[in-house]
Amino acid sequence: MFRGVTQLNLDNKGRLAVPARHRDALVARCSGHLVLTADSDRCVLIYPLPDWEPIEQKLMSLSSFNAQIRELQRRLVGYAEDVQMDATARILVSPALRSYAHLEKNVVLVGQGNRFELWNEDNWEQLMERTGGFGAGGLPPELEGFSL
Repeated sequence: MFRGVTQLNLDNKGRLAVPARHRDALVARCSGHLVLTADSDRCVLIYPLPDWEPIEQKLMSLSSFNAQIRELQRRLVGYAEDVQMDATARILVSPALRSYAHLEKNVVLVGQGNRFELWNEDNWEQLMERTGGFGAGGLPPELEGFSL
């Protein structure tokens, strides 16, 4: 289970050092084999390979005759890249994904259970400012009665 927000830096080659608190879990779960792909919110999704494979299989089993499904297949599968953590627990974020998500030096890694989101730091801060109160629509119906 990946949790928490961590501010990190990409090096000048586009490599990201995986935080120490997540390294052992990633090695145990997938031997450091990850899949990076583009999210529609302009961030990069990072999945352990075993968690990505059923998503990809389900997505590709859907009909590409539907324009929305085809667009999602293009984005998620088209941008998907297999990466391996190196000996110092770094992963390389490709130029295509860095460009897509506007990733520069300062980034934010956000744990989301079975995956991570990797954000441009400024975009993350703007998102948190914008969505802090759930906007004009209030809570979605699925959260009615939900308590923290």
